[in-house]
Amino acid sequence: MPINILMPALSPTMEKGNLAKWLKKEGDKVKSGDVIAEIETDKATMEVEAADEGTLAKILVPEGTQDVPVNDVIAVLAEDGEDVKAAGAGAGKTEAPKADAKPADAKPASSFETPAARAPQDEGSAGTKAAPPSAPRPEEGAKAPVSKDAATSNGERVFSSPLARRLAKDAGIDIARITGTGPHGRVIARDVAEAKAGGGLKAPAAAPAAGPAIAPAMSDQQIRALYPEGSYDVVPHDGMRRTIAQRLTQSTQTIPHFYLTIDCNLDRLLAAREDINAAAPKDKDGKPAYKLSVNDFIIKAMAIALQRIPDANVSWTEAGMLKHKHSDIGVAVAMPGGLITPIIRSAETASLSLISAQMKDFAARARARKLKPEEYQGGTTAVSNLGMYGIKDFTAVINPPHATILAVGTGEQRAIVKDGKIEIATMMSVTLSCDHRAVDGALGAELIGAFKTLIENPVMMMV
Repeated sequence: MPINILMPALSPTMEKGNLAKWLKKEGDKVKSGDVIAEIETDKATMEVEAADEGTLAKILVPEGTQDVPVNDVIAVLAEDGEDVKAAGAGAGKTEAPKADAKPADAKPASSFETPAARAPQDEGSAGTKAAPPSAPRPEEGAKAPVSKDAATSNGERVFSSPLARRLAKDAGIDIARITGTGPHGRVIARDVAEAKAGGGLKAPAAAPAAGPAIAPAMSDQQIRALYPEGSYDVVPHDGMRRTIAQRLTQSTQTIPHFYLTIDCNLDRLLAAREDINAAAPKDKDGKPAYKLSVNDFIIKAMAIALQRIPDANVSWTEAGMLKHKHSDIGVAVAMPGGLITPIIRSAETASLSLISAQMKDFAARARARKLKPEEYQGGTTAVSNLGMYGIKDFTAVINPPHATILAVGTGEQRAIVKDGKIEIATMMSVTLSCDHRAVDGALGAELIGAFKTLIENPVMMMV
């Protein structure tokens, strides 16, 4: 039987993808592990590997096609010994098994896996060898009519697999309170197991409060009606812009933000940076081994500050606080069409030169959309620096599951009072956004105070 190749889900937020390039053509032999296509997700361009062997009989979605839904059939693979022409002629006539359909006796439709798929993972993780991202997972292959999905008290459907519903019922857990990690937020068995252990539970739905109704947002038609026809161009949203809009809207609606601003004296830091860069070893061409930026010091200072104030190095969940052992610092990087936040892992133990090298590598690959999901997902806090644009101060929106984000303004000369005298100093304003559920005002003040101490005394970062 021919094997349907499906558009894989290469990231948790991916619903559609762009088929950027086919690296194999019709009639080519394909081995397990061969890179056969490049898929553009909402954040990056990723190479995709074959999980099965055979001959590429028919390409149904040509390269350059945009917004291909996850799990759509994009090509057909003929197994060894199978008539390639016959497999190609029948391409697309047999639908790939869907999550809610009973699987056929034929081999499951799957020919994609990412490199991460080779490692054993828990059920529900992105891509295992037995069930790669493009294939229905075993528990989701059972017959599960949509009408049997659970519903919340307000009538909103909760998508879940039959196994997950049975396990939740046996455990006495309302499945509507379980956070789903399956395709498109579907609740799967692993989510129920985590909920039984006390994690991944949402707060019970509150009864709607009495009061005036909130007016709905303006429709596209209402907004366009405000402007003369022909006075604007419509630029369609790409996947990245839609993802940013969804996540930041969710952040502002569900996270109670508050803000703390403080000024930092940069004079010592700038002097230390100049001395360190001047002492950097040089290669035979005279190129220094590293060139530190002020942002490298900021990342390091934030990482150490979180270690000094560990109660602020947390993430909020309904079941309990996640208190992180390391400071994994996300750093906002602007790129065409949006931004991305690559993460410096265990930044508290990394040298300034290593942080500098990692950031240069991340920034280059981010702009080329070559970052891997594990390089920009997770983290314990983030830094957003607009100082290079001359911005004095601003507030940043927290990126879940972080509990804080540091907004960094420009360094500028200001008049300050020191020992009763007016002096000129290079000052930088920073604003810490805090999730009030996880970080209270006094705790946030301790964190930003620890950051200020480190920035103004950079030698303390070397200890």
